[in-house]
Amino acid sequence: MLPVDSITIETNAGIVGNTRYWQRQSRSTGKPTHRQVSLIEREQITEHANALGLPSIEAGLVRSNIETEGIDLVTLVCRKIRVGEATLYITSPRDPCHKMDKITPGLRERMKDNKQGVLARVVQSGAIKIGDAIQPID
Repeated sequence: MLPVDSITIETNAGIVGNTRYWQRQSRSTGKPTHRQVSLIEREQITEHANALGLPSIEAGLVRSNIETEGIDLVTLVCRKIRVGEATLYITSPRDPCHKMDKITPGLRERMKDNKQGVLARVVQSGAIKIGDAIQPID
């Protein structure tokens, strides 16, 4: 994944230009997938890098759409958040895929048990840019 300064997301469709999950439907329900946007904390990525003896893990390498700072995302599962102009519903913790071990051996194992960020569905369309605050909505 390539870092960008901003993204546009659309309700029940995902990130404009994301060829993998754009307007993707669930195979079991036929409804929009709960995997429209993925988020992970930079703090979590840094923790993994330190534990694995790496100086750092570059932005975008762990394949999340949005990397955050200063918020514990897993505590927001089943809640809405406002990011920039958009609203997301955090659907579930994200499970690490086999590609994490291509970054560095052992990364996938470190990311298990809610240490790989979260998945979200787009509730309200809008633009998100670097530096936008993340605000939980009750």
